[in-house]
Amino acid sequence: MKTDILLSPVDGLQLSLLYDSPADAPKGIVQIAHGMCEHKERYIPLMEFLVKNGFAVVCNDHRGHGASVKSEDDLGYMGKDGWLAMVKDTKAVTEWAKAKWPGVPLTLFGHSMGSMVVRSYAKRYDDLIDCLIVCGCPSDNPARGGGILMSKLIGRIKGWHYRPQIMQTMSFGAYNKPFKDEGWPAAWVCSDPDILKAYHSDPLCQYVFTADGFLNLLLLMKDCYTNVGKTHHPELPVHFISGELDPCRVDDKALGKAVQLMKDRGYKEVTLKLYPGMRHEIHNETRHQEVWDDILSYLAK
Repeated sequence: MKTDILLSPVDGLQLSLLYDSPADAPKGIVQIAHGMCEHKERYIPLMEFLVKNGFAVVCNDHRGHGASVKSEDDLGYMGKDGWLAMVKDTKAVTEWAKAKWPGVPLTLFGHSMGSMVVRSYAKRYDDLIDCLIVCGCPSDNPARGGGILMSKLIGRIKGWHYRPQIMQTMSFGAYNKPFKDEGWPAAWVCSDPDILKAYHSDPLCQYVFTADGFLNLLLLMKDCYTNVGKTHHPELPVHFISGELDPCRVDDKALGKAVQLMKDRGYKEVTLKLYPGMRHEIHNETRHQEVWDDILSYLAK
């Protein structure tokens, strides 16, 4: 894997990129948008698999994540309108990739928070991509309006870099209940013990979002689930993939609303596949090869 730095078109923030490509001309490009409280290096196994199968890959650390921060204090901090800046950063990475590998079709893959980033991206820039894969999609939260108000209040009183444990508990506290006997605070992430051990020992994963981060996360969700605007690319294939045991999806009905929303926006080919027995990070599960092979099948089309 190679690294590069891309300056955000929004505010000049240094965005850290990880990328690679096969020796021959790539069949396509896969751009990855990672999830909340993680970083690009966690996607190296999937990226290596894609390169081995002929695809160029690129993944950047979102603002407030990994190496795309000015200091450690900025982990989980995005700044004013950071959710929209994150979407625009993702577009800048697309343009970087298209310039590096011109004339090659590009698939945008977003996981968890990244799955909301790529859907907000599609509302604005879907004519730049050839396929959209929505992985580990968090269903819309009916309490997000209250969460937005709470995060604004906390930020104004405590400061925007303050890390509100109460919002962490309210947002994710119930996720681990089905898996609490396994001994990991976040066993809901996946069932692979090696992945869980690495995740829980990684300082770039084990932190609480700032008040600013929670506000931008919820504003991103609001934008993602607001059905406004018209698609520029109705032929864009949109593939939802999710673990059947993923607490982020809530239930079939809630996830179904996310799928239907993309159909309502005018996309003609919207599919959903659930993976029995899998949790949130299906690409890191013990049966991840099944997921990776399905991703290849989407790319082959």
